[in-house]
Amino acid sequence: MFTAFYAGMRQLDTLVVESLPELGGQVATLYPEKIIRDVAGFAGIKGGQLVTALHKQMAAFPDFAPTVATNEEVTAIEQTDSYFTLTTSQGTRRTRNVVVAIGGGAFAPRKLAIDYDPKLEGKRIFYFVKNTANFKDKTVAIAGGGDSAIDWALTLEQIAKKVYLIHRRQQFRGLESSVARLEQSQVQLVTPYLIDQVSVDPTFKLGLKQVRGDHHIDLAVDALLVNYGFTADSRVLRKWHLPLEHRALKVDQNMETGVAGIYGIGDCVTYPGKVKLIAAGFGEAPTAINHIALKLYPERRQSLHSTQLER
Repeated sequence: MFTAFYAGMRQLDTLVVESLPELGGQVATLYPEKIIRDVAGFAGIKGGQLVTALHKQMAAFPDFAPTVATNEEVTAIEQTDSYFTLTTSQGTRRTRNVVVAIGGGAFAPRKLAIDYDPKLEGKRIFYFVKNTANFKDKTVAIAGGGDSAIDWALTLEQIAKKVYLIHRRQQFRGLESSVARLEQSQVQLVTPYLIDQVSVDPTFKLGLKQVRGDHHIDLAVDALLVNYGFTADSRVLRKWHLPLEHRALKVDQNMETGVAGIYGIGDCVTYPGKVKLIAAGFGEAPTAINHIALKLYPERRQSLHSTQLER
């Protein structure tokens, strides 16, 4: 979405093709209520609010606002002369350049490695949060030890009756600032334990086993939020026959792949020193677009700053 905005600022005609029903990727689909802290200018912003702001930003230059096609999957990319032909679930499209910004690709949550009734998902067991109000005044257990688990523990602490954070290690893998906030919070840390049983008779209860020990704990809770991360499937990149390195698009300093005219940004790319953060992806977008603009219109030697446009 930011790439499309920046392309509009450079007065380039842009088409955004999205396989999902709405723009926003994982942030819109999985984390609309999560506080995101790696976006410049915001100490913290909910995922849904960030996507709303990006929608507004995309419309900043009406004459070059992007065309958006949702529920449309790109199945093949072929080069013909100076154009690329995109075969999609809705037909074909032609373009001079392509920017691939698919994140990690198709994603699915890592689930509990124990047997449980799948009917509990969405009722007692959750893998992502669409609405934090569903946890108001409830006792919630969160499983995980990374940034996402810590962020949800701190977020739900504000509205839940009680929050447990279950992790298999004594130490957490989150950002230092987040771990410091966690240690000062009222979240009850349950370490080092793993969930080895889920029961619902007569109440929803978690059976916890001590890691490298024999101690067991039973926790009666209203809900369990599992934050073991997500598995990503980037096989679509192989279908498009693009040059890969460790299942990611290999790009150069201009964010261009080994196929001239095809660029990649965000979590789907790799290069020396790559950092997989939203902030980094935002920074990669202008690099790709400025290089495209220079190739299409070599007379535009200088990349424009927003302050120049305002003059």
